[in-house]
Amino acid sequence: MDTGNTAFMIICAAFVFFMTPGLAFFYGGLVRRKNVCNTMMACVAIMGLSVVMWALFGYSLSFGGNHGGIIGDLRWFGLNGVGMEAGPYAETIPHLVFCAFQMMFAMITPALITGSLVGRMKFKALFLFVALWSLIVYYPLAHMVWGEGGFLAAIGSVDFAGGNVVHISSGISALTLAILLGRRRGYEFTTYRVHNIPFVVLGASMLWFGWFGFNAGSALEANGLAAHAFMTSAISSASALLSWMLIDVIKSKKTTLVGASTGLVVGLVAITPGAGFVPMWASFIIGALVSPICYFGVALVKKKLKIDDALDAFGCHGIGGIWGGLATGIFADQSVNSAARWNGLAFGDFHLFAAQLIGMLVTIAVAVAGTLICAAVVRIFTPLRVDQREEQIGLDISQHGESAYPSFNGLDQ
Repeated sequence: MDTGNTAFMIICAAFVFFMTPGLAFFYGGLVRRKNVCNTMMACVAIMGLSVVMWALFGYSLSFGGNHGGIIGDLRWFGLNGVGMEAGPYAETIPHLVFCAFQMMFAMITPALITGSLVGRMKFKALFLFVALWSLIVYYPLAHMVWGEGGFLAAIGSVDFAGGNVVHISSGISALTLAILLGRRRGYEFTTYRVHNIPFVVLGASMLWFGWFGFNAGSALEANGLAAHAFMTSAISSASALLSWMLIDVIKSKKTTLVGASTGLVVGLVAITPGAGFVPMWASFIIGALVSPICYFGVALVKKKLKIDDALDAFGCHGIGGIWGGLATGIFADQSVNSAARWNGLAFGDFHLFAAQLIGMLVTIAVAVAGTLICAAVVRIFTPLRVDQREEQIGLDISQHGESAYPSFNGLDQ
């Protein structure tokens, strides 16, 4: 047991927790005035739901035991047997600290999905969906990638801090659910404007701050690998921010705060699976390329395919996560982290790249199937979508009976 590592990991867990309120501000600033409370409430409710589910059975199903490389068991139900001594996943920190750190990942992942659904999904349906999705999609994926005996880990697929488990799973589920819900009414005739840009910048900054704990903490020790993951995260995010600014200048001759904020987030998404596997120089490339990849990916989804991914949850997290997983298979270097069985494609070995492809395809399949199952079950108890009047007056009033700006009497954007 090491007190320095323990302190470091507790702080990192708190950093990762801070990301979910950051996401609430990021998403809340992007939506229309009449849906601000509902959008932020989705994140706040998940903060409560995820902790209770994780402590009761989520941690045990994700990391306790092994059944077929797909799911754990209930040996640690209610955190029974998870105590102050070291656990099986980290030798120098208390088992409870590892559990707490992973709990914050289980919190933010379903919250990412909510960005594709704003303005049209019943809050009750969303709450039930998140509970089921965590059980059917997140816990099995966490076990397959990070759990002892996990299937994807066994084939050699690597995911340092959540490219598959967090970003691809949430992004693909967001796209699937957006298609199921359909577009917002009048979508093709309405211009949707960002209602509070300072909220967006505040949220993005909180996400960047918390992400250092997200990626550096995944080393599970205060060591050189944590420092490496910290710096690759910073470099990728900064490179993506600058490349998104360049795209804005080329497309509209002006840089935008919303664009820069989006760029820094997708840079973090892209580096997440490889933060502790790729060399420092590769993080410049990963970050610089993810912005054009996501920018034109968003345009494809929204303009060509006409899918209403309202806040680009798939465009940023799904597409960015897929690029990050592929980039890990290209640039991973065993001299950075010997946990990778092979070097990446750039070093002449295709094995890791192939394992990454398999891992992503499995993640996509689990996310699509799990989302369809969850939505079908929720529909038994409640419609997924609000009715026309509720959507028109806004979900703040129709779902929660409150307004973010009660003194505002003008027309909504």
